[in-house]
Amino acid sequence: MGKESGFFDWPRRLPERVAVETRLGNYKEIYLPQAPERTREQGGRCMDCGVPMCQQGCPLGNMIPDWNDYVYRDRWLRAYQRLEATNCFPEFTGRLCPAPCEKACVLAINQDPVTIEEIEKEIIEHAFAEGWVQARPPQTRTGKRVAIVGSGPAGLAAAHQLNSMGHEVVVFEADEKPGGMLRFGIPDFKLEKWVIERRLNLLRAEGVIFRTSTPIGQSPSFADLHNEYDAVLLATGAQKPRELECPGRDLQGVHLAMDFLSRQNRIVAGDVDDEGGALSAKDKRVVILGGGDTGSDCLGTCHRQGTREVTQIELFPEPPRERANDNPWPQWPMVFRSSSSHEEGGARAFGVMTKALRGEGGALKALELVRIEVVAGVPRPVPGSEFEMPADMLLLAIGFVGPRTEAIVEQLGVELSPRGAVAVDERFETSVPGIYSAGDSCRGASLIVWAIADGREAARHIDARLSGKHAPRLPSKGRDCSFASR
Repeated sequence: MGKESGFFDWPRRLPERVAVETRLGNYKEIYLPQAPERTREQGGRCMDCGVPMCQQGCPLGNMIPDWNDYVYRDRWLRAYQRLEATNCFPEFTGRLCPAPCEKACVLAINQDPVTIEEIEKEIIEHAFAEGWVQARPPQTRTGKRVAIVGSGPAGLAAAHQLNSMGHEVVVFEADEKPGGMLRFGIPDFKLEKWVIERRLNLLRAEGVIFRTSTPIGQSPSFADLHNEYDAVLLATGAQKPRELECPGRDLQGVHLAMDFLSRQNRIVAGDVDDEGGALSAKDKRVVILGGGDTGSDCLGTCHRQGTREVTQIELFPEPPRERANDNPWPQWPMVFRSSSSHEEGGARAFGVMTKALRGEGGALKALELVRIEVVAGVPRPVPGSEFEMPADMLLLAIGFVGPRTEAIVEQLGVELSPRGAVAVDERFETSVPGIYSAGDSCRGASLIVWAIADGREAARHIDARLSGKHAPRLPSKGRDCSFASR
């Protein structure tokens, strides 16, 4: 439980950030190292709340009060052992998770919650520094082979689990390097890619096989994998972007956010030489459509590329600064948020809808916008509120509608959910026996922590099928991926 009076004695404190003027000159992570004593204090803020709502708020079921207490008592090895029992990649979630655990922290009722995410990161980095994180290949092999399509967090989590159970695991990745969205969708200032490589090297040392530049659906096909392997897990993510449907979408200068971010990540990695061109924000007036994490990532990248000016537009009105009465704890707080990218500059516009894009000579010149009001939860244009915003580049960061399923359906015949994702039952198995799905491919676009949780659970059920063991059903925590025919 930490220190009895810890939440009175110490305020919530996160690590210091690199100064804005310094961090805009590179793509390094923005947080400075935190002294172990500071982390111990933050762990000591964990109170004896009786019912650990933080643990309920975490899709992985992390035993948060336990490792908070171990950190406070300077028992870092025990903290690491407790953390890795439920989370195979805390170095990822400790940097990228939006921390639903913190929103559910009992302290958050009327105080600042415990810095759970940061403590998680400090535990795993301490463990790596001490040499506690080592490759642990299985002592025996089962002779069963599992193919995993996709090397994002869901695929990697399943690979880790299935390999540790003794199965031979082959991970297929369409891109030139494994990591999925972790590598190509997340900017280095949030997750430097050496962090991914460090974990991939461990997985390889444990026996996981990676085959990159191999888009499944062509050669080999999904049907080929089904015939060759004892089980197949689809972990392809939600790759299909939500599109902007308005006049002018085909103008030069309008780009999908993922195209913009993945190109810059390849530049940082040294895989692409040219930093100019159509997908560069340098000296341009940029508008980012979408107010989520992807939009924020685009904003920080635009700053580093040397944009002339940048504005982030959100459809709905500005949220309140504090919880509304109809949004009580421990619900996810629908409040105003700012990221480190907003701290670096740029403007924000709320309650704005795009009506059309205007161009000259085939190139984007301005957005035609209208202000909106929300009536019964539906955004409606405000008559007479039309205005224009000049722009040379528009980045579409308005989310994803689901996975690309055309080849999966054609070659395997799996059923889809009403939302167009791969339909699975409580065992993460599709309508085709031996074919499973996990993460965004069956859930729809969601959080990294859900992807890891799904990958781990899918692996448990695949192992049960291959070994003939019983895998008891666990609470789904609201998972809605089932298909009606089962």
